[in-house]
Amino acid sequence: MNEYNYNANNNGEENNSMNTYNGFSTDGGSPKKPKKHTGLKIAASLMAMLCVSAGSIGVYSQVEGRLKNAVAMVEEKVEEKVENIEKNDSTEPTAADTAAEVEKVGLIKTKISSSDEMATEDIVDKLLPSVVGVESKFTVTQENNGGFYFGFGGFGQQEQQPSTYSATGTGTGVVITDNGYIVTNAHVIYDSEHGAGEAESVSVILNDEKSYDAEIVGYDTDCDIAVLKIKAEGLTAAEFGDSDKIRLGESVIAIGNPLGFDLMDTVTGGMISGINRNITINDKAMNLIQTDAAINSGNSGGPLINKNGQVIGINSSKMSSTYSGEASIEGIGFAIPSNEVSSIVDDIMKYGYVTGKPQLGISCQDVTENIAQMFNLPQGVYVTAVSEGSAAEKAGIKSGDVITAVEGKEVKTSEELNAQKNLHSAGDEIELTLTREGKEETVKVTLDEVKNKNK
Repeated sequence: MNEYNYNANNNGEENNSMNTYNGFSTDGGSPKKPKKHTGLKIAASLMAMLCVSAGSIGVYSQVEGRLKNAVAMVEEKVEEKVENIEKNDSTEPTAADTAAEVEKVGLIKTKISSSDEMATEDIVDKLLPSVVGVESKFTVTQENNGGFYFGFGGFGQQEQQPSTYSATGTGTGVVITDNGYIVTNAHVIYDSEHGAGEAESVSVILNDEKSYDAEIVGYDTDCDIAVLKIKAEGLTAAEFGDSDKIRLGESVIAIGNPLGFDLMDTVTGGMISGINRNITINDKAMNLIQTDAAINSGNSGGPLINKNGQVIGINSSKMSSTYSGEASIEGIGFAIPSNEVSSIVDDIMKYGYVTGKPQLGISCQDVTENIAQMFNLPQGVYVTAVSEGSAAEKAGIKSGDVITAVEGKEVKTSEELNAQKNLHSAGDEIELTLTREGKEETVKVTLDEVKNKNK
């Protein structure tokens, strides 16, 4: 959840408690290892030892000749050794060197919890220096549409001139390295709900109230994780725990900045209410930790912390009453497990995107019950466009097809289609049932890998 303050022509405000997910991530690099000149160091040491020995022994004239011969023989062997070492001491890194450097890119190393539990106030003291505020500035373009366009060949109305306004969103982040890398939610720095896209600028406020301009290193809106970088040294990196070891009913606390920075570093407590919750939020299927610790607007990107003072999740969203359409819902919040966060951050840094994510390569629109009756179509997912070279195009899927099932399981919405697709990995073959020109067909699709980069 992100906290937003919108200023339309510098007048009026609008608060929105949740942003949606739609984006991509960037690349990270690895420097070459410096040349060490190990051979020269060995040679220099040996020669120094020889010089000392010669000076000490040279006073004995009866062995002077033999000493000179010995020195000459050793010098010849040292020169030969140096030549052999220098031939292998290339400035180009070996495959092992490169692998070692890539391994260093891993910014989050999760640890198994110790048996020593900490008092809540000690946990807060430990984590507060690692929790930061994140402020993002957006420019939103609003379309003034007098009517609407219907995607199945319906009708529309001429649009009026669009208007723009500024927006500021606030959230929370966690320091993951002492030299300025920070993890937060992607929706804190990328807005898709209002169409603003990536933030024009991002700043980070540390616990000591110092503010820094932040670089967006990369992000993945499907996973709702972003990596930021500020030019600062000596920061306190949070310790991350093993989220696979958490237990139902385990005590946790959350730290964040609800409703903006006026309530910065708010601490709330609760327990692990659920594990491995498969939740779809804004058409994104996610596997999350459920907690009853209060998570409000502005807590997005903050830590969910276990009783050992370790971050075991990154807070992402809160269930609202709109989920079910019933009365107010309280005490249902969700966090991205720390092990998943670690894997996502590593992929963003190494490859520029999260590996293994499946992709069909279509644009689509839901066929609701009313639309189905109006246009004599089955309920399902109407394909409005097929990307060139995509998995869908290779499988023969066409614009106008209506997808009604995945692997025999009925789907009526794009949300259900995505949920079924995301049960598989890139490279998997799945069977889609679709209707084309009134006839039902089945096609097999080999899913592509999503490789989007935003820089």
